[in-house]
Amino acid sequence: MAGAEIPGADEYGVHIAFDDREVERLLGIGPGDVDPADELTFAKNVFVPLTTACRYTCTYCTYFDPPGEASLLSPEEVGDILETGVDAGCTEALFTFGDDPDDRYGRIHDQLESWGHDSIHSYLREVCELALDAGLLPHSNPGDQTREQMELVADVNASMGVMLETTADVGAHAGPRRKSPGQRLNTIRNAGELGIPFTTGILVGIGEDWRDRAESLLAIRELHERYGHVQEVIVQNVVPNERSTFERPSVETMRRVVAMARYCLPEEVSVQVPPNLSPTRDLLDCGVDDLGGVSPVTDDHINPDYAWPALRELEDIADEAGVPLRERLPVYRRYLPAGLGGAGDDGEGDDEEWVSETIRDAIAADDRAGRRYRAVLGAR
Repeated sequence: MAGAEIPGADEYGVHIAFDDREVERLLGIGPGDVDPADELTFAKNVFVPLTTACRYTCTYCTYFDPPGEASLLSPEEVGDILETGVDAGCTEALFTFGDDPDDRYGRIHDQLESWGHDSIHSYLREVCELALDAGLLPHSNPGDQTREQMELVADVNASMGVMLETTADVGAHAGPRRKSPGQRLNTIRNAGELGIPFTTGILVGIGEDWRDRAESLLAIRELHERYGHVQEVIVQNVVPNERSTFERPSVETMRRVVAMARYCLPEEVSVQVPPNLSPTRDLLDCGVDDLGGVSPVTDDHINPDYAWPALRELEDIADEAGVPLRERLPVYRRYLPAGLGGAGDDGEGDDEEWVSETIRDAIAADDRAGRRYRAVLGAR
């Protein structure tokens, strides 16, 4: 076993080790080495971009606004968006914001302070509680997080996530505030240690090479094998936009990467491609089994030029693959207890309590939201 030389890993005490022969084996994998999934799943969400501020300036990203221009949604604005999602039959509130925005943006810090919050994570907790009260399960993707930041909001989230993107040191992350692969791995590890069902993934086409892709997938697998918390891995291609100089990867490249992911990851971990960004129909035979969170009412604020497909299009994709399409919650079934359509009901998973009492009570509640959650869990 050899330790992977991942930038920033030593700084965060993240130790990833795998045999170089595994890397070489994975580099030889193609679509013919995996089987297509027997069903496709998706979650119906409402997208809540809490702030457009971010301490990073990645060259492929249109999400962040410069200091002085970034906005922060008020509780009233968040509430309006949540109600729109509830009315559309969504089950998930997807909260996103840039990494530690209040660290770089004085205006954001001051606004939070005026609302009685000493950090963006304190505010995130408040809006997650608003989502639960409205009848939506929060899934937060707030970038890199310390253990303390994540612990502050863990019990009011059904699941959380951060994209690893790559374990390589790429120019796309250049600048005075570089995004560190080691810090991303530390966030994924924090989630594992806290027992949070987690989503991560790789971003294809930002300057990484094939070996980097293989090592990134193996790093995710190793952390999942330690903690069992990774519920899905997104394989996302970079897309052209007003800031990006990167070309969209070819269909052949994406077919190979998706097949590598499916071959590398344990069977219980879903492989997801975003249908508004990827050549989804050309990837279905490569092991894709999830189409991610799709919103019927809000834009993809991270990729605003690429609209979500309508439910009818998702159904067409599944029909073309000859498999059923099933709606899911933001937390996968195996992380839920018996009695809520979870692990104990079908023999999957174990008896470990992955979701908090707050989330369990929300799913079990005898109200419109609880009945909606349980209906989704029963739709097999």
